[in-house]
Amino acid sequence: MRGVYVTNSNEFTTPTPVAAICGATRNLPETRLKQGVNLFHQGDRVHWIYQVKTGVVRLTRLLENGRRQVIAFGYPGDIVGFPLDGQHHTDCEGLSNATLQRYRRSALEDGDGDPQMHRDLLQAALREISAMQDHFMMLGRKSALEKVASFICVLTDRVGQSVGNYKQVSLPMSRSDIADFLGLTTETVSRSLTQLRKRKAIAIDNIYTIVILRPDVLRELSLGDHD
Repeated sequence: MRGVYVTNSNEFTTPTPVAAICGATRNLPETRLKQGVNLFHQGDRVHWIYQVKTGVVRLTRLLENGRRQVIAFGYPGDIVGFPLDGQHHTDCEGLSNATLQRYRRSALEDGDGDPQMHRDLLQAALREISAMQDHFMMLGRKSALEKVASFICVLTDRVGQSVGNYKQVSLPMSRSDIADFLGLTTETVSRSLTQLRKRKAIAIDNIYTIVILRPDVLRELSLGDHD
């Protein structure tokens, strides 16, 4: 995973908080976002860029045909809200209660008196562009089962928790969110999860928790190395 795009587990690195790099948290306000509440909407003017500190947010875009596309899921360390022609190009909604650190848009555009912060935000923006390209490639080249397996692998690498001999990952997003992120139908996502369960690669503890039983099998499926 690079940036907020859950796409490529092979290139996963945990994002480093911008403020931790440049020591610029002082005098910068935090934003507390409740579950189900929007932080910003597509088309709003960009005044702030945000780094997720706690919780999870969802970035979505309304397509010309009226359908929704989930662009990304933002986890702690990820930066959201980069401008496109001065506007937000997605909606941003809290999938859980979240806390976000704010940075002025000018910190990205002209440094706002802090060259290190400017460089860090610029690098984060470049990672977002690269990750978006990875995501589109994944949408076009992988089967439904491979997409779902990849999604679980990346989330496990990013936020998986050890429970006994296994790892488990919580899913704050709905099946329809996953479908709109992977370019699938909700039914196909559910069917793919059932296939992974039947192959004993995963166990579904409840609708929001997946236990990774055989990470090797899951990884092979994500890479397309299967019959």
